[in-house]
Amino acid sequence: MDSQVSFKKNGQINIVLHERENIIIENDAHVKDEGKDPFYRIDQEFSSFIGMNRLKETIKEIYANIEINQKREQVGLKTQNQVLHMLFKGNPGTGKTTIARKLAKAFYEMNVISKGHFIEAERADLVGEYIGHTAQKTRELVEKAMGGVLFIDEAYSLARGGEKDFGKEAIDTLVKHMEDHHSEFILILAGYPAEMDHFLSLNPGLASRFPIVLDFDDYSVEQLMEIAKQMMHEREYLLTKEAEWKLRDYLIKQKQDYYLRNFSNARFVRNTIEKSVRKHAVRLLKKNKYTTEELMLITKSDLTLD
Repeated sequence: MDSQVSFKKNGQINIVLHERENIIIENDAHVKDEGKDPFYRIDQEFSSFIGMNRLKETIKEIYANIEINQKREQVGLKTQNQVLHMLFKGNPGTGKTTIARKLAKAFYEMNVISKGHFIEAERADLVGEYIGHTAQKTRELVEKAMGGVLFIDEAYSLARGGEKDFGKEAIDTLVKHMEDHHSEFILILAGYPAEMDHFLSLNPGLASRFPIVLDFDDYSVEQLMEIAKQMMHEREYLLTKEAEWKLRDYLIKQKQDYYLRNFSNARFVRNTIEKSVRKHAVRLLKKNKYTTEELMLITKSDLTLD
């Protein structure tokens, strides 16, 4: 938009905005084909994820900002790149790694990143054995991540050794590259909530560099049961009613135990299903014959909970 700036004697600034032609821009044809819902494809891509409403809203906000920036550019308005470095906080099995992988693909399709590859790293991949080695390792890892997503799980471990630990050097190097290449790659730091909060408190300037912070809540019993049925469906198995009741009762007891810290949410469900499938196979193999229904049904006796 053209503007004229004039200065008054008292130091005040007058800005006169000239009228711009009001251009109507329509959305792309594919949006019309999808019932005029601009978020149709995002809903489809993330429909298999149980819960995670805040995450889904955040993805829609990012996508909307990209699209509207393009429209602004078409009419000559200012645009700016989004900084999408993220912090994921959540207990085991709440989907942090799975979502990070999915985001790499989604952001590539949105043209946010140029390559869309996903690099998963931990402390050992960044921290070296002598002065200067850590900066080199971290720099090389960031260079590999250019155009994609760099995901560092249990990121709080970088600060566990205190001031003299080489982990601090890794953090400092990451911060520099986040600033220098903020639109060329996306850094996602992940970890357990309490540990991540402590990690950020040790490095006050770090939190402000992550504009997106997502809390991955523990799943409810109903959500875990839905995840179990979804996993069964994908494998073409079914739980009998008795097996469902057994699994639900166990999950309720786990959720009620306030002091339990080792429950791994969806990971526990997945491991339980895989063990049950193996037990089911052993049980059937001991029989001379079995029906199609028996090949699919996981019974109460097949369900191993420990």
